[in-house]
Amino acid sequence: MKRHRCSFAAALALLAVGLQAPPAAAQLVEFKAGIADPASSVLAWWMAEAGGFFARQGLRVQIPSVGGNRGLEALQAGRIDVAHRGLSNIVRVNQAGGDLRLIGSLGNLMRLSFFSAAGVKTAADLKGGMVAVSNFGAESDIAVTLALQRLGLTRNDVTIKEFGDTARRLAAVKSGDAKATVLSEPFTSLAREQGVNVMVDLAAERIPWVFTGIAVKRSATTTDRDRLKRFLRGTIEGNYFAFTDEKRAKEVLAKELHVTDPKLVAISYNDYKLQTPLNIEPIGAENTIAQFPGVSAKIEDYVDTTLLDEIRREGFITALQQKYNLR
Repeated sequence: MKRHRCSFAAALALLAVGLQAPPAAAQLVEFKAGIADPASSVLAWWMAEAGGFFARQGLRVQIPSVGGNRGLEALQAGRIDVAHRGLSNIVRVNQAGGDLRLIGSLGNLMRLSFFSAAGVKTAADLKGGMVAVSNFGAESDIAVTLALQRLGLTRNDVTIKEFGDTARRLAAVKSGDAKATVLSEPFTSLAREQGVNVMVDLAAERIPWVFTGIAVKRSATTTDRDRLKRFLRGTIEGNYFAFTDEKRAKEVLAKELHVTDPKLVAISYNDYKLQTPLNIEPIGAENTIAQFPGVSAKIEDYVDTTLLDEIRREGFITALQQKYNLR
């Protein structure tokens, strides 16, 4: 009887982790996970592809680049199934009448620091100048508000303009086209090495913040629940794979980010491990929501953790912990 119980428990663990043979390619269900731009916070998805975890969950996942705010437009229009966006974006869209939810987090800390152009050392130097963000309402936009607060300024004291991706924003600050911007790794380290001035180091404050998450239409949490759970399981195992196989993770990062410098790859990987919740639980949502006066303060109006709760109750997390010897 004891042997029977052990065999049954082992079988359940294998089932929970999804180690059964993946379905044939013809049987895989199409799934689109849109990203703004390639970034280290996408590593869980890339590793899930590399490890075959999405396929084991019965999914053929595409990860197209769909731009910043355009990604949320594509999500609402049904052209993609999930979007890689921060909680600030969800609050903004819902404030305007949308109905999105984050169902998992790929980064639970504010990851940006505020850099300024040559000759801009003080708040007085910055006042009246141009500040570059990626897109209005994005995490870089909200981070600018936080940085200005640290300097005793408000958004009314500067002109804020959309400049696009991080490389463009760094170039704008170095050329003087913008007086300041916020950057994340590996550009943070690059900027420091190149002597770009750090005005406010928000990343060093380690502010709990749902910086990057998995956004869906709220209706999909009911109508497409099983497929979303399969995608989340693949994502979580992608994290376990990345955390425990540094060599493979760095290879995937180098390939997907088109980075050849081992130092920059190492910076990106270390930043990923520092910021990423292993089991993708959102933490710090209240800090993000507080930046939007007048909106609902109820976390459940923007975040739905019920799918993750079910996945945990079904034993998937316990099985992964045993498989990877990681907690």
